[in-house]
Amino acid sequence: MTITISVPGAVRRTAALARRHKVITAVTALFAAAVIGVSVATSGSAAPNYPAAASFTLPVLGDSGKQLSLGQYAGKPVIVNFFASWCPPCQAETPLLATWYRQEGGRVALLGLDENDTTADAQKFAAAKGVSYPVGFDPKTTAASAYGVVALPQTFFLNAQHRIVDHLYGAVTKAELATGLGLMKG
Repeated sequence: MTITISVPGAVRRTAALARRHKVITAVTALFAAAVIGVSVATSGSAAPNYPAAASFTLPVLGDSGKQLSLGQYAGKPVIVNFFASWCPPCQAETPLLATWYRQEGGRVALLGLDENDTTADAQKFAAAKGVSYPVGFDPKTTAASAYGVVALPQTFFLNAQHRIVDHLYGAVTKAELATGLGLMKG
């Protein structure tokens, strides 16, 4: 008994399988290249989606006839610091912020928001710590609630569009101020 193998049929079938494999490989490679291209094109160019800062209007500490609002700083980067006279970490942080603000010569907008405090205690605290930046008085924590602040101190860095680019919990340091400033301007 002799077995005969038809070479031309086997060759045709192998050639067809090879062509199909090449087509599938080429389509897969093109799809992968397209996915990678779209990913690279969109990842570097899209701006981060920072959350918008809540607007607020509060009486100025020590002058209830004047108002302090975020809207007064439209188009400018702003640092918003929530604090209180009764807050131990605020005791250490506020002199650092006051000194930093004086050194900056007011070139950077820094707004203090005194929360859940009495007018007398807040004024005494601000004077003792050398605060010369604007301070809003928020005894009912209206602004703090809008920002989700439940513990003090907290500091928010807003870019010129008043989007929150950084948020710090606890007493801020000089290094954190520098980092936040870079994000505000970037």
